[in-house]
Amino acid sequence: MTLSVKGKEKANGAADTYELPWVEKYRPHVLDDIVGNTETIERLKVIARDGNCPHIIISGMPGIGKTTSIHCLAHQLLGDAYKEGVLELNASDERGIDVVRNKIKTFAQKKVTLPPGRHKIIILDEADSMTAGAQQALRRTMEIFSNTTRFCLACNMSNKIIEPIQSRCAILRYAKLRDAEILKRLLEICEAEKVQYNDDGLTALIFTSEGDMRQAINNLQSTWSGFGFVSGDNVFKVCDQPHPITVQAIIRACTKGDINDAMDKLSELWAQGYSAVDIVVTIFRVVKTSDELPEYTKLEFIKEIGFTHMRILEGVGTLIQLGGLMARLCKMNMKPELLRI
Repeated sequence: MTLSVKGKEKANGAADTYELPWVEKYRPHVLDDIVGNTETIERLKVIARDGNCPHIIISGMPGIGKTTSIHCLAHQLLGDAYKEGVLELNASDERGIDVVRNKIKTFAQKKVTLPPGRHKIIILDEADSMTAGAQQALRRTMEIFSNTTRFCLACNMSNKIIEPIQSRCAILRYAKLRDAEILKRLLEICEAEKVQYNDDGLTALIFTSEGDMRQAINNLQSTWSGFGFVSGDNVFKVCDQPHPITVQAIIRACTKGDINDAMDKLSELWAQGYSAVDIVVTIFRVVKTSDELPEYTKLEFIKEIGFTHMRILEGVGTLIQLGGLMARLCKMNMKPELLRI
């Protein structure tokens, strides 16, 4: 993956007069610049080269490059005709049956001069939030105008798109970005923007992003703007998540069966104003990546954390619920004879 930062800054002439968000400033413009999901991107490159674009559904987590991939593909297919040959509708737009019958149909019928062998492209972002009725109206439109128009749908969950549309499309699934891929892009941006950082800061950005490139870049810019230095502590202040070191101390106390120490540290986090969801999610991520816990213990811990997370999401987000989790985790590491009355 190559990133020509200087070229991008020239392309963004406005960047001299006002500061663009780094997410937009360093958004890839060609498929070669996209990070991660190499095999899937290679398939899109073949489509861009040959020009015969099928209807496409791209599904995956937020912030991993779905919409950007479609835009890059459209730019490479249509070149200068991009503005005339592409219609983009986002979840923020009205996308009921009327829009499908009027706006999309009108665009599909429109005569546009395109490079030979190319098609008009309709991009439906967040397609899983379209109503079932609109999707039903869309499926016939896709068939009638398939000679001139191709549809590209981006969604978080492909199972929310009705099966008739799924069967008409090539489905590409994007996985979460790997830590090394996020780190590489962050280092490139740090170098371009002269950002001062330490290794803890980058580790914290990767930890808080959870495979979401957009989140990682936004957090990097927020930390740099707010503190002028990207360190671990500064990142967790900006992201407002419990510090993993505090959570590690809670887990260590639980592995020793020391309920008093675990509850003290938990109460400390609670007093800082973190919600039960924040705490339980961070506990899960720390346990999942921990090297100190044996495999069997890790599995048992994750099972208990999962049940607690489920209860919290159902609405029981109290300190008592988290205290119960601490007690169960401590109980696993205590000798059974100590529990007899």
